Amino acid sequence: MSNHATLLLVDVQQGIDQIANGRNNPAAEDNIAALLSAWRANNRHVVHVRHSSQESGSPLRPDTPGFAYKKCAVPVAGEMQVTKSVNSAFIGTDLQQYLNDQSVSSLVIVGLTTDHCVSTTVRMAANLGFEVTLVADATATFPRQGPDGKHHSAETMHSINLASLNGEFCRVLTTADVLSGVTGL
Repeated sequence: MSNHATLLLVDVQQGIDQIANGRNNPAAEDNIAALLSAWRANNRHVVHVRHSSQESGSPLRPDTPGFAYKKCAVPVAGEMQVTKSVNSAFIGTDLQQYLNDQSVSSLVIVGLTTDHCVSTTVRMAANLGFEVTLVADATATFPRQGPDGKHHSAETMHSINLASLNGEFCRVLTTADVLSGVTGL
């Protein structure tokens, strides 16, 4: 991870809590808050990505309270905010241009959910040439049902997605590992 990595927070929004039951990693928001605090303390770039759903009834629609950032991830002055309407934070946004303008080559990605917007953003970032670190315990997801009707627990979905991304699209680390490389820089 570069000493100048940008922290990219994906969809850390209040409406995520309304989507489904059985989410894994209840400590994700605490870990996100710890990373955000470290980035701010070291005057490093932070980008907040927020999903603006176009689906009726979605808790992430811009006209709902769920569109708001969670308290652990509210932007402060000077932090870039990106609003997207698809899974990737790069599609239909100026994120790539902003990162290029700031000479960013390395990203540390956290957020919700591991298997949807986080995974898509990680894959796209890697394909665009960014060095990507994904923080395993600062992400979370929900249980899913496969096309065959089989139930997959949230922890299984999380673990399989991390395994699929690690080494191919990113390096997967823990909050403690990342913080050990950030604090004091």
